[in-house]
Amino acid sequence: MVKITYVEFTGQEHVVDVPVGNTVMEGARDNNIPGIEADCGGACACSTCHVYVDTPWIDKLPPRDEMEDDMLDFAYELDSERSRLTCQLKVSDALEGLKVFMPEKQA
Repeated sequence: MVKITYVEFTGQEHVVDVPVGNTVMEGARDNNIPGIEADCGGACACSTCHVYVDTPWIDKLPPRDEMEDDMLDFAYELDSERSRLTCQLKVSDALEGLKVFMPEKQA
């Protein structure tokens, strides 16, 4: 299990354990974290699992691929540096302590 902190737009933090091999989106869904809708169920076919990655984590994550970049075009208030789709972030031990922030709303 890996501890991930999800921060709602209001500032409310949720620290949860997410199994290695799941995605950051599945961690939010399985723990009823508000702010991540995941309408497509993790198929990278929408942008409703959009988050802003805490700045220290930007360079520690794998780069966005073309499909994720395309879907992020639909995200609410895209941040070219920090925006990621949580369905594309596979949980590994290297993500221990990851912190993500939800936008005000999902597109």
